[in-house]
Amino acid sequence: MSFFPKVALRPEVENCLKEGLMNKEVVLAFGKQEAERKFETLLNHLSHPPSFTTVRVNTHLASVQHVKSLLFDELHKQFNGLSVPILQHPDLQDVLLIPVIGPRKDIVKQQCEAIVGAQCGNAVLRGAHVYVPGIVSASKFMKAGDVVSVYSDIKGKCKKGAKEFDGVKVFLGNGISELSRRGIFNGLPQQKGIGIRMTEPVYLSPSFDNVLPSYLFLQNLPSTVVTHVLDPQPGEKILDLCAAPGGKTTHIAALMHDQGEVIALDKLPNKVKKIKQNALLLGLHSIRAFCFDGTKALKLDTVKDTEGEPPFLPESFDRILLDAPCSGLGQRPNMACSWTLKELTSYQPLQRKLFTVAVKLLRPGGVLVYSTCTITLAENEEQVAWALTAFPCLQLQPQEPHIGGQGMLGAGLSFEQLNQLQRFDPSVVPLQDMDIDSFKEARVEDMIWLANKDCIGFFIAKFVKCKSMEEKDP
Repeated sequence: MSFFPKVALRPEVENCLKEGLMNKEVVLAFGKQEAERKFETLLNHLSHPPSFTTVRVNTHLASVQHVKSLLFDELHKQFNGLSVPILQHPDLQDVLLIPVIGPRKDIVKQQCEAIVGAQCGNAVLRGAHVYVPGIVSASKFMKAGDVVSVYSDIKGKCKKGAKEFDGVKVFLGNGISELSRRGIFNGLPQQKGIGIRMTEPVYLSPSFDNVLPSYLFLQNLPSTVVTHVLDPQPGEKILDLCAAPGGKTTHIAALMHDQGEVIALDKLPNKVKKIKQNALLLGLHSIRAFCFDGTKALKLDTVKDTEGEPPFLPESFDRILLDAPCSGLGQRPNMACSWTLKELTSYQPLQRKLFTVAVKLLRPGGVLVYSTCTITLAENEEQVAWALTAFPCLQLQPQEPHIGGQGMLGAGLSFEQLNQLQRFDPSVVPLQDMDIDSFKEARVEDMIWLANKDCIGFFIAKFVKCKSMEEKDP
């Protein structure tokens, strides 16, 4: 049962999404009524958080068991003695799963209210406190130390600094204000610290703000699968073409035992800085991050020696990860998305430019993994169908581990090809109401199954380059 309304999309965006996910092949296979039900179920799931919080252990610095023990003590403190299980994923040995408790329906709403923006609200539902920049409105009588009910303005209609708001708002839980209303909106240089410390969130998730920062990386479950599918080996030269903030980059380096060369590119300086900070924090020295546009990463001449910096010579990488810029419609929780249709459809051409560069930079015999955190057919299966036609040197490969479902019908791929893809579709399981007792009674196998299914929307394809692009067929 849905606790929140389904994700709010512009009508033209929802229609475009529906057209792709309810295409002729899907309707023929499942029937119109079932296809419609699956589509509406998916929109409902997107506004709710996944059933588990996923963290990846930095095995370069510590063992999984040691970090699991430290994390258990930390969660015991955070949850005031409540004993929440921590599970090690059987197929992703460096991944720990923490169940999310909720939605909690017995929280008493307070007279004093604070309104936060939609993005801030999404973070609160995954365990974050409310930081001052996220607060849009607060009751006129709010003082530091007050118990405050926090709401998300999912349609972005609340005016900054308003004293009350009667528009569409979604209850996120209660917290204690660290500042008065005046302290938040008094016109001084914008504060950056915690504005409201959440004490009774609707969904109880652990906070990872400065928790074991060298040992843990907060990452969605499918994002951890990607790097295992890439299967980096010590001594290889690997490119992460769109790398920020560096979760997958650092995972690549850790799986290689920090032996080899990991090149990370991103075109925004502050994001490259974040990659470098994460590499330093996690004690990884094989990573070299550059501020560079991935679409221009191929070196077109050999006159100038760039000494290992981008652009790069053709066929110079053993493996390439293209975790492509995308519409992000698989992210959860996501109560509202303001994309226009033009923005939604702008990603497919960009992804193809990046993919073309990646194929040219990959050596013969090398592996290319393409992934997105979105659910559209155009950015996923259609891209695979295009790539296999555009680049005869590529072959689609089976993936290990294979945790997600098969690819979606509608792009003209064969059943064999669809089975080689991984599409993580959160709508395949009902929304869960989880309390602490349900975890005590559940089998570990059932909890792992739920974590695998009830995650963000995601897509993974794996290719091998069978021959050089310069080679001609006999």
